[in-house]
Amino acid sequence: MDTALAPGMALFILLVFGLIWIAFGYYLGRKNKTLDDYMLAGRNVGLAFAAATAMATWVTSNTTMTAPQVTYQLGVWGMVGYSLGAVGLLMFAPLAKRIKALLPHGFTSGDFIRERYGILAWRIFLMISLFYAFGWLISLGMAGGILVHALSGVPYHVGMSVILLVCVSYTLLGGLRAVIATDFVQTIIILLGLIFIAVLVIKNIGFDTMHTDLSRDHPMLLSLLFPAAIMFLFNNLLFGVGEIFHSNVWWSRAFAFRQDTGARAYFIAGMFWLPIPIVAGFVALAAPSLGINVPTADMVGPLVAGQILGATGAVVVFIVVFSALASSLDSLLAATADLITQDLYRGHLNRGATDEQCLRIGRFVIVGLGVITWLLCVPRLTTLASLLYFTGAFVASAIWPIVFGLYFRWTTGLAAALAMLAGTACGLIAYFQIGFYVAALVSCAASLAVIVVVSCLDKRQFDFATLGSGARQL
Repeated sequence: MDTALAPGMALFILLVFGLIWIAFGYYLGRKNKTLDDYMLAGRNVGLAFAAATAMATWVTSNTTMTAPQVTYQLGVWGMVGYSLGAVGLLMFAPLAKRIKALLPHGFTSGDFIRERYGILAWRIFLMISLFYAFGWLISLGMAGGILVHALSGVPYHVGMSVILLVCVSYTLLGGLRAVIATDFVQTIIILLGLIFIAVLVIKNIGFDTMHTDLSRDHPMLLSLLFPAAIMFLFNNLLFGVGEIFHSNVWWSRAFAFRQDTGARAYFIAGMFWLPIPIVAGFVALAAPSLGINVPTADMVGPLVAGQILGATGAVVVFIVVFSALASSLDSLLAATADLITQDLYRGHLNRGATDEQCLRIGRFVIVGLGVITWLLCVPRLTTLASLLYFTGAFVASAIWPIVFGLYFRWTTGLAAALAMLAGTACGLIAYFQIGFYVAALVSCAASLAVIVVVSCLDKRQFDFATLGSGARQL
């Protein structure tokens, strides 16, 4: 197929940015002396870096590539619905402050679940968290390969492999400190690049042409009464909330930010993130006007941008999406490694593990995650959106156990465990029987019903004063 970038140029960009990020990771990694330094950047991250890393991490390859896909499939409500992912960041703002106050020495989201709800709920939560983490890792790896191939014709497996290697390398060398520092730079690149792309798309095609072509050939994409799109709107809101509330990516930052920083950082990140999916999704609506043949829906964003913007624009798109991809992949690698190290290794395999042992194991885990992700990305069995929203059935089931557990004494461990199991089961049934756009919605509703009913029947009360005593040693 025709591509906007020459393969050599694409590989050159990957090489240059890859070497910069790896060198940056090595430089920052020299400051890591303790487990707190490596996993949580010394627990002293200020507001500017905190807001930047939260926003950049949430501007994933899914935002820049799946937002166009769902817009291409579901129309206007697709991009608006995807933008509601900002609600998760905004709602997590007060939770971040509460988390830091309750567990000032915590490492992971699993620490809270274990201490608040007990072993059974903790293990169910870990299965959900790790399943989601691998789903997200695979989607990010796939997105890297799809991006490189769509814009330059470089084989999917080559692009995917290079991007994974770069992100694993600098995360391994620098830990969360390197992740947050690179996120700050990547945030600036993402914001400036998206503004540039949006302006050129409007200038080259225009609203009137796009509206005319869509009204004639694809009227449902402009309809505000598109049933599947309306369901997606609410489903994506709950999916985004579930992703953020349960994931150790966001909990690790709550622990890493300064005491007075978390709430403000997440609020700022949410406000800056809100328009980004709309800008990214808007690009996909130009596909019918351009007469582009889209092989798979998850390639529509890069293909449209490449054709409209030419070689220069393709370079900008390439750098923006690569930055978005890296800012999420590194964060997920670090946070998932923390969860495996703290909750599986220290929590189950070696309960007496020292911080030094966990630091060594954590580095091995990052490499292992990279290898496993690569192996699972090779077949490319599904599209990005299908993979992403499959995990919605799992993550939405954890919303109410997290929220109620942080604020209410009456929520019990048995109720939380059953709520996560019931929510996941019902969400999966809805995913396969109805569609991806209702999985999180059904999961959240089932989880809410179960946790309220079982907690009311159990009637035990939790003492918040006991939290924090076992966060470091299990």
